[in-house]
Amino acid sequence: MRKLVAGKLHGIYVTEANLNYHGSITLDPDHCEEAGILPMEFVEIWNKNSGARISTYVILGKRGSRCCILNGAAARTCQPGDQIIICNSIYLDENRITSLKPKILTFDENNHILDRMSYSVSIGDEGRHSFEILDDANAALPIPLLVTKPST
Repeated sequence: MRKLVAGKLHGIYVTEANLNYHGSITLDPDHCEEAGILPMEFVEIWNKNSGARISTYVILGKRGSRCCILNGAAARTCQPGDQIIICNSIYLDENRITSLKPKILTFDENNHILDRMSYSVSIGDEGRHSFEILDDANAALPIPLLVTKPST
């Protein structure tokens, strides 16, 4: 089993940092549902402004609020206006990697969704992995193709 990306909120902006609260991150249920992130699920958070990396669990805020609130100890790592990446993961047998299509959302400065993408891994004739980022219509985006040799 390998730990793989299951979904990602990429570049969402922190709307509040609330130190005097039980620990967690509060997110808009609309964003979570679209990216496949569950309430109480543990997520990794990477702050693009400071480089801080933390792990905490998700609680749901008000639907449609576009909130991204760091609570408790997590509030020390992010400030309102910081751009962060929130990523959940799944354990999956590596033979099933081609069936995994993580949803990736990107955001504007008001936490409106800009792009809807997914990741896709395929295995070519030579047994090598290839990686693509697909837009919401499943068309490949113009990015460099990363090819890796399968592990033995």
